[in-house]
Amino acid sequence: MQTPDTHTAENGTPLKRAISLKLMILFVIGDILGTGIYATTGAVAGKIGGALWLPFAIGFVVAALTAASYVELVTKYPRAAGAALYTQKAFKVPFLTFIVAFMVMCSGLSSASAAARAFSGDYLQEFVDIPPTLVAILFVVALASLALRGVSESVKTNVVLTLVELTGLVVILAIGVWAVLTGEGEPSRLGDIHTDGSGYSVLTGIMGATALAFFAFVGFEDSVNMAEETKNPGRTFPRAIFIGVAVTGTIYVLVGFVSSLLVDYRVLEESSGPLLEVVKAGGLDFPPKAFALIALFAVTNSALINIMMASRLCYGMANERILPRVMGRVLPRRRTPVVGIVFTAAIAVVLVSTGEIEGLSDTTSFLLLCVFAVVNVAVLVLRRDPVDHPHFRTPTALPVLGALTAALLASPLSDRAADVYVRAGVLLAVGIGLWALNKLVLRLRGE
Repeated sequence: MQTPDTHTAENGTPLKRAISLKLMILFVIGDILGTGIYATTGAVAGKIGGALWLPFAIGFVVAALTAASYVELVTKYPRAAGAALYTQKAFKVPFLTFIVAFMVMCSGLSSASAAARAFSGDYLQEFVDIPPTLVAILFVVALASLALRGVSESVKTNVVLTLVELTGLVVILAIGVWAVLTGEGEPSRLGDIHTDGSGYSVLTGIMGATALAFFAFVGFEDSVNMAEETKNPGRTFPRAIFIGVAVTGTIYVLVGFVSSLLVDYRVLEESSGPLLEVVKAGGLDFPPKAFALIALFAVTNSALINIMMASRLCYGMANERILPRVMGRVLPRRRTPVVGIVFTAAIAVVLVSTGEIEGLSDTTSFLLLCVFAVVNVAVLVLRRDPVDHPHFRTPTALPVLGALTAALLASPLSDRAADVYVRAGVLLAVGIGLWALNKLVLRLRGE
């Protein structure tokens, strides 16, 4: 019988265990950091006003609750399929499993598409003026090619990009410290919530801003899809995920403070490169072009990891017989899921043309919040399924709170734009169509 450490692909080739604790911590931090904070800060400011730090603080709490559930599940079932695996084991409803898996995959690809759009926006405009759609397509193709070379190459590239994007956020924080020491900025903006003043408006404004800000925290769930390529996942994942979420949450809240302190929310709202506005407004003489280059590296990192995640999800679903087995095909030499990478990259290229950064970001958040609600419930259901190896166990109250907060932020109370629901609905309809096609193929094969 196969153990979690010996699980192999459809063609008998196992994935290579190449990710250590340090690499996984940087992987989680690098996946969470990136497009969200570099590109959507302005959109969040437009929803809430000067209290920009508040949605990031609330988003941090929601992310931490769900991260605890993921840690329990990935240490209990260290396999690559992530939320799809947990849903199937908990509810044993193949249709629900497929929909959850499809939503996770689409969330990763809409996130990668948002990163591609961010790459071709204001940050790139600091250097050249090239048609953004063409840039975004070439961007996706280049990252898919890197992912095909191997997980070790991809994760090591992630380490470099993570260090670069951390440098950019350190620059923002240094600008904030300088502003405080020199008395620059407008502290009164930090408590300003931009609503019509009614209690309901304040509530929906905060929830809408938090739902969008939550996009900046997505990424820790991607790491569970690397479980079969991680050394000693039972010990590695708890530390990597909790450290990653804590580090990024702290940075995000501080960046929110600095951004609002130095730049009016209306200026941030109008920019697809909002942190570039902070650099230009700061008292430190840091070259805007240098920061724009850092931001380009940051969004590249987000896109790379999301393409890696989506392809590993296809691989995991193929081995669980949720998708055709060909999706689990691995390159014998490179030991990377070749069909999954090509398939997901093709979808990302299509998604690039479906919306702007805010719409794609909010679509990602909405899809993942729905999935997170299911995963938090699955943790409780799977307490009835003991395993023969030790694993992390989160306090029961945390998945309960995680399910409730995720469902609340996914609800219409979050006051998100209608196009987000339309885009998510179309993607879900495509998923249902694929489910029906897969069932038909299996029936014709007599399986």
